[in-house]
Amino acid sequence: MSGTISHIELEFASDHLKALVKENQKLKYQLKHLTQNIDIMSKPAEFKFEDKPNAAVDLMEAVINIMRATISHAYPQYASTDPSITIPAGKVKNAGNYQCNAAMNINNLLKKKGVKSNPRDVAQQIVNSLIQNPIVDKLEVAGPGFINVFVSREFAENQLDKLLRNGMLPPSVPKKKVIVDFSSPNIAKEMHVGHLRSTIIGDSICRILEFCGHETHRVNHVGDWGTQFGMLIAHLKDEFPDYSIKSPPIGDLQSFYKASKVRFDGDPEFKKRAYNETVKLQSGDADVTLAWKLICDVSRREFQEIYDRLGIKLEEKGESFYQSRMQIVVEELHSKNMLVNDDGRTIAWTSAKDQTGIPLIVVKSDGAFTYDTSDLATLRYRTVEESADWVIYVVGQSQDLHFKNIFALGRDACWVKPSCRIDHAGFGDVLGEDGKKFKTRSGDTVRLRDLLDKGVEQAEQSLEQRERRYEVYLLGKLAFMICVCPSTLITFPGSASELLLTLSDEEKQSVYEAVAYGCIKYADLCQVRTNEYEFSYEKMLNDKGNTAVYMLYALARIKSILRQPIINEQGIDLEQEAKSRHLKLHDDRELKLALHILRFPEILSRVLKDLSPKHLCDFIYELSTLFTAFYDKCYCIRKDKTGNVIEVNVERLLLVKATGIVMQQVLTLLGIRTLERM
Repeated sequence: MSGTISHIELEFASDHLKALVKENQKLKYQLKHLTQNIDIMSKPAEFKFEDKPNAAVDLMEAVINIMRATISHAYPQYASTDPSITIPAGKVKNAGNYQCNAAMNINNLLKKKGVKSNPRDVAQQIVNSLIQNPIVDKLEVAGPGFINVFVSREFAENQLDKLLRNGMLPPSVPKKKVIVDFSSPNIAKEMHVGHLRSTIIGDSICRILEFCGHETHRVNHVGDWGTQFGMLIAHLKDEFPDYSIKSPPIGDLQSFYKASKVRFDGDPEFKKRAYNETVKLQSGDADVTLAWKLICDVSRREFQEIYDRLGIKLEEKGESFYQSRMQIVVEELHSKNMLVNDDGRTIAWTSAKDQTGIPLIVVKSDGAFTYDTSDLATLRYRTVEESADWVIYVVGQSQDLHFKNIFALGRDACWVKPSCRIDHAGFGDVLGEDGKKFKTRSGDTVRLRDLLDKGVEQAEQSLEQRERRYEVYLLGKLAFMICVCPSTLITFPGSASELLLTLSDEEKQSVYEAVAYGCIKYADLCQVRTNEYEFSYEKMLNDKGNTAVYMLYALARIKSILRQPIINEQGIDLEQEAKSRHLKLHDDRELKLALHILRFPEILSRVLKDLSPKHLCDFIYELSTLFTAFYDKCYCIRKDKTGNVIEVNVERLLLVKATGIVMQQVLTLLGIRTLERM
């Protein structure tokens, strides 16, 4: 008897049997596709390498792909296993450039199938199966089953040639339209320390996105709307009744705000007028709108002074821009049955309810819209009208639950496409050295202007002290060398000229500001973004350790090396050498420095993934440490005991140049202005 049912038999079969046959056909179809997928996954993965001329190689990504293909050749049945690539700790002896930790996992999978094995044997099988490629030239088993991955010296040399010829290139990433919401101070209030982190982190994220080729929009979502403006406008009319024909001389907007707030809290008649002015503003009254614009312009000028000092660029699109869109938001949510009445309020529960435990308040009981409504209208505008592929909010970590709800409702309402990425790049508070929120002695919030001014003052004191110590050191060194060798007066011109070098007062002020602002930025960006940190001028101005001063000095030192007169005297054109010479790496210290330089693209990829510029700070700190180790032992310009130059190593000078190119780029991405000399 046949195991299948003919069409004729099926025609007279019961409904139950027909259902079983249909289900059987469905299962056969699924089994067929599952078998095909297993066959595909079991096939050895292929590795194809393309060194694009306009993009840098992401070494981590390349190593992951190489090891994935290698594992699939060694164990085809586990072709989909994660290679689990990490960077070995710096103190580990005989470590590779990367480490593959997949052998343990594969060993466990083999044991579950009853196959006798151990991690070292599995690792050795993977090592023996290394696929042919131009990047990884050696694998070694280490410890209980780790695999050390060594990058080819020839590959490193070729990539350095590319860097020296083309400059710093970004990794190859799909280009997106990105909107970054950061800084966002409130009109009529001064920027304070609470705006520091959003402004600095947001700017660095934008710089990185722009460098990687994304269409980046730097949006300043200023607080330029709300009931407080009725209060300010009423006060403006009393203080400057001719404001419509003569620009009011509001010098201190903060004091102006405080004076209007005192009247609002203590004068019922003034409070009533303030509410009336708010109504007029919302209805578009021409005179009231003019007063509102005048107040906003005063604030903008004050904000711009801060932004100019810090080198920040922004496009303002404040809360007022979205007012006309809030009613649209409410109507759409109503039409999708996503709103409910809650004691007169109109609220919305989102798909993030289990995480947040709170709803969004869309309309208050008096019919007024809320900040939730405004933020929903903002998100809808960015994803629907602006068609952004990626939206980033650089806002304090305390707003985490709020943004979880906003993003969730945006997706629930289909304003945010599945392909659109939305991130809340939250950050912790800035604390004083006492571990509490950073405030003045009187308990007031620290004004950002005052914080920057004090930073410049502290930088001036710190640099002048260091300059005096350096002068004493140079004089002592010069005197000693003259005693040992009188010809030093002729052969030791560099230090004497450095000692006599003076800057104008304007140049010195520029140096103080660059150092101060750079230190403030770096001290913030080198932190774990979501953590709080203690603000300390003393720590951030230290010229040792992971500080901006240390990085700026390291880069200035590199520039000084490349300016050595002997290079020109011997007719060496480093720019031409960089374009024509094939760089060879002979010493292991040279290779170690070179391979760290080439990790720059993978570090950028990490920042794009988790929006933490700290990775760049860690990278440049290790780079400066490796450069010091290289330069102290590998002479670029070798002299004899009398100080005469006996060799200029052009290849090492090119490695110095490559280090400088990367350092310059990293500091630029962190928003830190560099100096030719310090």
